[in-house]
Amino acid sequence: MSEPLYVPVLPVRQHARMAYEHLQPDIQAAVMPLWNLPPCPGLPRMELSGARWQKELRRVRGAHRRHPGWIDAPFAEEAQVPALAGILSEHCALTPLRPVTGPQRSVAQQAAALETARRTGRGIGIRVCVPGEWNDCTVAAVRALVIKAAPDVRVDLLLDLGSVLPGRPGAGKDALRALDALVPLASWRTTAVLGGGFPQVADGLMEVGDLHEEPRSDWQMWHEIRSSGRGYVTSLVFGDYGIQPVSALAQLPAGGGPPWGVLRYTVENSFVLCKVLTGGPDRTAVVRTAARRIRHLADFRGAAASAGEAWLRDCADGSVADSGGTGSHTQWLRAGSIQHFTYVVRYAWPPA
Repeated sequence: MSEPLYVPVLPVRQHARMAYEHLQPDIQAAVMPLWNLPPCPGLPRMELSGARWQKELRRVRGAHRRHPGWIDAPFAEEAQVPALAGILSEHCALTPLRPVTGPQRSVAQQAAALETARRTGRGIGIRVCVPGEWNDCTVAAVRALVIKAAPDVRVDLLLDLGSVLPGRPGAGKDALRALDALVPLASWRTTAVLGGGFPQVADGLMEVGDLHEEPRSDWQMWHEIRSSGRGYVTSLVFGDYGIQPVSALAQLPAGGGPPWGVLRYTVENSFVLCKVLTGGPDRTAVVRTAARRIRHLADFRGAAASAGEAWLRDCADGSVADSGGTGSHTQWLRAGSIQHFTYVVRYAWPPA
């Protein structure tokens, strides 16, 4: 079983699962997602088996018949831990998915994840969250987890930096301090550095129809780590939160929302965004025009690059009078994710 070139941090949501399913086979084989269940605030443990995300989780499981990944419930409330642990254990037993725990998790959650890892024989992901400055106090807790896993459970280090936006220029140094402390603790099977670089799109960020570029600060952090000269950098795996902000993981499915959506495209050093309408008489024209503007970028990789680019081409070339083929939030996220995943694996790897 090969180890990944790229670890996207994804929600157990339709658009993310469909994007993973529709990757070209060689790209899918190089991608190992870290799937995240949404929060279930106040939901009694006996009702979790009927939660709305259960159907999508089964589809995620079906998508992982051949390739590994990780599955986590980072927002679990303490009373929900036993039920969620049982649900995730069942899915890990039937697929190459690996359970996840972390130094900030409860003793009960850690024990349940380790028991699943031992029973399935597939190992465990240890997710170490560093949303700000690195704290050396975390080392003892990670060491304790590694000792509990030894000698029969293989361990993966998932170093999660959270949001890595232009307002956090020290993220690379935080990551290096964490890696310097954590890498020596175990013979990590996979060591992934995760960071979210996509901005939170707000009403005032841009006007409908305008192209807007945001720097890929997470990618800049990755290059800072790679150029550090540390001996371990050649074994590191790049990971990010795809084309959504870190906060999207904690969002609950809800109706309504703003009267606009976003088409997204990834180039070497920036994310390209174009705000489009979700309704009204001008919706189709605005979406198709946005797709054309992205297709005419100098860095557009062409429709043969992935199903994401192919969708943008087809949307751009369609008749403005025809509303078919201009998609929805789900379609826009799916197409954006496919092109991003493909770009990271095929065009941006290995980094310089």
